[in-house]
Amino acid sequence: MAALQTVPNDTPVEHIIEIVDREGGVIVENFIDDETLAGLWDDLGPDLDKAPGGADEYLGKKTRRISSLFARSNHMETVVTQPSYLQTARALMQKPVKVYLDGWMDITPTIQISISQAIQIHPGQGKQPLHRDDAIHLRRHPGPHSRVQLMLAMSEFTEENGGTMVIPASHHWDDERTPLESEAIPTVMAAGSALIWVGGVYHGGGHNRSDQPRTGLTIGLDLGNLRQEENQYLAIPREKVLEYSEEVQRLLGYDVCPPFLGAYEMNDPHILLEDREISTTMVAQTLFGAK
Repeated sequence: MAALQTVPNDTPVEHIIEIVDREGGVIVENFIDDETLAGLWDDLGPDLDKAPGGADEYLGKKTRRISSLFARSNHMETVVTQPSYLQTARALMQKPVKVYLDGWMDITPTIQISISQAIQIHPGQGKQPLHRDDAIHLRRHPGPHSRVQLMLAMSEFTEENGGTMVIPASHHWDDERTPLESEAIPTVMAAGSALIWVGGVYHGGGHNRSDQPRTGLTIGLDLGNLRQEENQYLAIPREKVLEYSEEVQRLLGYDVCPPFLGAYEMNDPHILLEDREISTTMVAQTLFGAK
């Protein structure tokens, strides 16, 4: 069975988009620099050390998880805005849709941060059941992409320590085909590298047969017209949201997905993070995506 393709971090984004669309996933070497990786460990490591194991076999009784990562570490901005990830997600999901609103028009949806988690698989943890992440939105397959996921290796990923199991190209399968463990291959990558894959790909955490934990950081970017898996408005205090760039604020959900989804008083909800009054001009700009 073919392994996941691995590319250097200077690979043109257009090539990464092509690989992910065709094969369902790709590993990008040196996705983040050593300073960012160290900063993530400083911010998230202590909370991981205190986190309990999961409640069932799906979450992993020997697997520690923490969420709300954008509330815990400003280094998340560096991770989510890496062009190989963010531009790939935009290219694969932000496709114009023709709708009739007082005339036919093409409307392009936004994308948003749906979930963020640090996941630490400890020795003795068995394989997680294979699954598709876009199943949370009851998507049918094959079909348009509605999620692009990232798994950043905070420690080395190997077959022995439970590197994420992936079935390449399984996003092309229909919903009647059952995934088999024998079809899944382990993600092997160094700390600081990352796996990018689409929500229709079958995958799952691997069996950690080593004597050390395996730690990864995952982000899911979804279409803006779908409900976020993690409620970012509750997960991240407003004062923390204000520390991020406008691009990340909008990715966290302070945005309107054209034509109307997510509006506040028929306006762009980003005004709640700004010191300005609502105006009728903003209403028109927001509702028809002419920001």
